[in-house]
Amino acid sequence: MRTLRPILLGLISLAIPLVLMMTSIRLVMSPLYLNLEYNLPGFPADPYGFTTEDRLYWSRFALDYLYNDAGPEFLGDLRFPDGQPLFNQREVGHMLDVKNLVQLMLVVWPLLLAGLAILGLIAWRTGWMADFWQAVSNGGWVTLGLIAAILVFVLISFQQLFTAFHRIFFEGDTWLFYYSDTLIRLFPLRFWQDGFILVGLFTAIGGLILALAGRRLARR
Repeated sequence: MRTLRPILLGLISLAIPLVLMMTSIRLVMSPLYLNLEYNLPGFPADPYGFTTEDRLYWSRFALDYLYNDAGPEFLGDLRFPDGQPLFNQREVGHMLDVKNLVQLMLVVWPLLLAGLAILGLIAWRTGWMADFWQAVSNGGWVTLGLIAAILVFVLISFQQLFTAFHRIFFEGDTWLFYYSDTLIRLFPLRFWQDGFILVGLFTAIGGLILALAGRRLARR
């Protein structure tokens, strides 16, 4: 265990930013965020006619799809009042990719939390709680540095950050759409920019709390 301890401590510090970021993403990806965002003063109107009520109604289907067990037909079968498909085939395909990514996060997130809890228990039983809390504190500081860098990119050039994110997690140009496509009408760039900022703030707050609390507990 003495030989393995430095590796475990390093894993703890690396897991902290991931856990905090996933927790923040889960908080933001909620109906509450949809309601708040669409009703913000200055949120861009849809030039093709969606009202705020329309966006709130149709966006819930997209959000629900990410968390449920339904197949692509959940979105593919949706129709406008005139019978036209709400989402075209390209949009449905992209949402399937997003769903797979979200579902993976929902598996990894509790596993990381459980892993941290187990390591905390091991540290308590073997007498290296001070090292454990220092690793947690280090993870908090790493989180703050990472979020600071991301928020700088958001403020300077969110478009480049948004593009880089999609190129990392999605293949080819399957995430590119026309402005008249439903996904863009429901979720314009402003929607994602505000979401990134909110996730960053939540994550940074969590990182700061763990950085300070972990350091204090390590000194006891």
